[in-house]
Amino acid sequence: MSELKFKGYAIEDTSKWDQFKLIDFEPKPFGDTDVEIKIEYCGVCGSDVHTITGGWGQPNLPLVVGHEIAGIATRVGSKVTTVKPGDRVGVGAQVCSCGQCHLCKHSNEQYCPKRVFTYNAKYESGLVTQGGYSTAIRCDERFVFPIPENLKLEEAAPLFCGGLTVFSPLIRNGTGPGKKVGIVGIGGLGHLAIQFAKALGADEVVVFSHSKRKEEDALRLGGTKFIVPEKGFEKDLHASLDLILCTANVADGIPLNEYISTLAPGGRFVMVALPESELPSLGATTLVTGTYYGGSLLGSKEEALQMLKLASEKGIKPWIEVLPMKEAGQAVRNVKEGKGRYRYVLK
Repeated sequence: MSELKFKGYAIEDTSKWDQFKLIDFEPKPFGDTDVEIKIEYCGVCGSDVHTITGGWGQPNLPLVVGHEIAGIATRVGSKVTTVKPGDRVGVGAQVCSCGQCHLCKHSNEQYCPKRVFTYNAKYESGLVTQGGYSTAIRCDERFVFPIPENLKLEEAAPLFCGGLTVFSPLIRNGTGPGKKVGIVGIGGLGHLAIQFAKALGADEVVVFSHSKRKEEDALRLGGTKFIVPEKGFEKDLHASLDLILCTANVADGIPLNEYISTLAPGGRFVMVALPESELPSLGATTLVTGTYYGGSLLGSKEEALQMLKLASEKGIKPWIEVLPMKEAGQAVRNVKEGKGRYRYVLK
């Protein structure tokens, strides 16, 4: 039997989204392929705020959010082969998939129709998943990632959602030598995307932000050019970028058509931030420019392991501020107000 107590900071009402209450909760039954983890740190993701405010719909309440988890494995199932008790490990935004479909078998398990997210989802039994603003988590070893020894737990935590969310589309779209990449937005996701694009060897990393005050940060992180997307900004970049990774809210009035025009034929505009409102219409823009517009969700375990190796070798780390977990309310308020620079991590 587990000696860990499963307690977490939960919201009970979306109208009181920044008021957390410490609750006991029931984890999934422990299985042969499961790993139980004592949580040491959990990053605060924008997804947490969208969920607890009801922006993405009414959540299952009471709910413990958090899916950037770093901690210590305390118990492993009899069929677990990649983790042992005492290992430093992380968990991201997914805790289960069917493991049998063609998506799961080809490193696309994040798109499995039977995927289970780390919080606010349900197992087949109907049990609601609870996240990382808590003492412990239990999940299948396929979604547990070993943390390299030279990465601090608190710095590794944001990589398991924020890092993987940007790393996957960078890799899948060929980021490397000879490529020119644009990054829209410098926040929890964007500041990691800049670092990964540079580490992967992109010739140019063009950073777009409405906040001129972030220019120094953008260049320190590895950007080669900083652009405030004011009227006419796209003209000097016409048909020059191979990929634009958009970490900003595309439904928030960004100049989408202008961004698309900066892509070379065959170039891709990939959004990774899911808006609360409808996506804007592009009309015939992508057709007449020979470009593509789409999205990306999380990443595979294979990509997570690649990401951690690269972060370990290249010294990639999020810029974080650590707060006690009991101050989760302050952390989510700050994230909603855009005050983070660039990731809060709860301890």
